[in-house]
Amino acid sequence: MNCREFTEFLDEYLSGNLPADELAEFESHLAECPTCVAYLDSYQKTIALEKAAFVGPDDAPLPAEVPEELVQAILRARARRS
Repeated sequence: MNCREFTEFLDEYLSGNLPADELAEFESHLAECPTCVAYLDSYQKTIALEKAAFVGPDDAPLPAEVPEELVQAILRARARRS
């Protein structure tokens, strides 16, 4: 497997749908190619960011560093829109 082929199998790999023989090739390439390791890491982070972008405002906990005054201002602005 080369790097181009590696990228073609990413979705199937991450969803657990690669057949055993292709999975072995995929993981063998991954063990030897630091560029693809970095690409896979970046790809997984991108997916996580996409999912986080679509989490509803009430579904995600606020980071501790968000000032309470900002939270209250946003809640007041939302209430005025309703």
